[in-house]
Amino acid sequence: MLDLATLHEAIAAAIPDRECLVWRDRRMTWREITDRTRRLANVLHAHGLGLRGAGEHGTASAPWESPHDHLALYLHNGPEYLEGLVGAHKARVAPFNVNYRYVDDELAQLFGDARPAAVLYHARFADVIGRVAERLGTRPLLLQVADDSGAALLPGALDYEDALAKASTDPLPDRPDAHDLHILYTGGTTGMPKGTLWRIGDLMLGPLGMRRRDGGPVTDLGEAVERAVASDVRVLVGPPLMHGGGTWSALGGWCGGACVVFPDRTDGLDAADLMATAERERVTRMPMVGDAFARPIVQALEARPHDLASLRTIINSAAGISPGVKERLLELLPHTRLVDVLGSSETGFQVTRSGAAARTFAMAAGTAVLSADRSRRLAPGEDELGWLAKGGSIPLAYLGDPAKTASTFLTVDGERLVVAGDRARLLADGTVEVHGREATTINTGGEKVFAEEVETVLRGLPGVTDALVVGRPSERWGTEIVAVVSPAGAPSDDDLRAGCAAHLARYKIPKAFVRTGHGLRLPNGKADYAAARALLD
Repeated sequence: MLDLATLHEAIAAAIPDRECLVWRDRRMTWREITDRTRRLANVLHAHGLGLRGAGEHGTASAPWESPHDHLALYLHNGPEYLEGLVGAHKARVAPFNVNYRYVDDELAQLFGDARPAAVLYHARFADVIGRVAERLGTRPLLLQVADDSGAALLPGALDYEDALAKASTDPLPDRPDAHDLHILYTGGTTGMPKGTLWRIGDLMLGPLGMRRRDGGPVTDLGEAVERAVASDVRVLVGPPLMHGGGTWSALGGWCGGACVVFPDRTDGLDAADLMATAERERVTRMPMVGDAFARPIVQALEARPHDLASLRTIINSAAGISPGVKERLLELLPHTRLVDVLGSSETGFQVTRSGAAARTFAMAAGTAVLSADRSRRLAPGEDELGWLAKGGSIPLAYLGDPAKTASTFLTVDGERLVVAGDRARLLADGTVEVHGREATTINTGGEKVFAEEVETVLRGLPGVTDALVVGRPSERWGTEIVAVVSPAGAPSDDDLRAGCAAHLARYKIPKAFVRTGHGLRLPNGKADYAAARALLD
């Protein structure tokens, strides 16, 4: 298998003066990105970070353990995020994503689980980083990236650009390995955030797309570089890199020799800016996240003509696009192929479909549908609602969680598979009908919200005796979060939102509240979600 750091260096050696990254007025070549990621690796190494005690290839004694120091990436999209990912791997440090919408309690929980030895963050997040760092007991290395917030440098922190300017551009002697870990945190089917431990070699063969057209793996460095040299791809990344889809789009582009382009605005979606950037930079590929992206993009394209003849592919993931919106998008972009992909942090991409009319999905390499009891593979046409599973290039485990690892990563007929929680039916023609996530996870605008977490906060607020959280269709968000609370005289919407805001990121706060004087529990004490949903009708 290949590793990200070695491949990036090899591509840079072959095409040093080609554009590697574009953002606003910054146009950076492969040579420049290589220089900056080496400098970051040397900064991390100089502070004692890297690979700790480990066995062969740097592997830990148990699959849910990490032999690396960890680097938290607490950033909006931009050059520093991608430099952090590649620079960490060059230092044999495992990077992990941080949802920048988290408030103090959520961030402290995440850092308690991930144990970062270093944090790379935008200055606008300095205050929360300072507060949470004090709660950790140990102080990580803090690397602060200047932004337009004007926030002062935290005491003891290093200014990112200053630290890089003082560091060496020499490569480190400890060479990266395909078995080195890359950590991707998810708050979806695992409830509270869990770190999926990917070997970087598996990540490259899976979500980063290092495969030939026939599905065969690309493991030879020379072949990979040859493909990169021949590439004309320019990837416009609008979704946040703090989620897997955004990171995979960017790093997958780099693995194929693409130039990664960011829109001018990176702290939220500005569809007019996104489309203007696509036109100006002649991008060829663009990821998006369901209706939350598709609807504003349609509006931007309808507002004025755009020359987007170069845009060959749009890849949609993490949330669905309404059929009417999809049809209109393809009318506006008749030369563009729209591909829906379904997957998770634990599986990578599992199934795909193209066009506006397709209702079922084709299985990607390694995908299977397991029986309801998860004991065997289903054959095409078996009339059983089973579980979507993935084999081949998949993660090792959940960081620090052997129990959750055992329940999610299975061995079926001698093959190791991961079951993230989607129910599916394998049709007679070999396509897959996906029925959705089994757990009470709500996907709102591409963000995954665990209902129980919101319910726990609501039930802790004054005047609330019980609460259930469900999703309902929304034109803007795909699905919006609604809380059903009792008693009927529960506090006002504003008071409930304010109470949630003290403990939850904004996207987790319910968009609406319904009050009831009836019970929200079944006779056995379990949540009666059917009764809660009925109150929304």
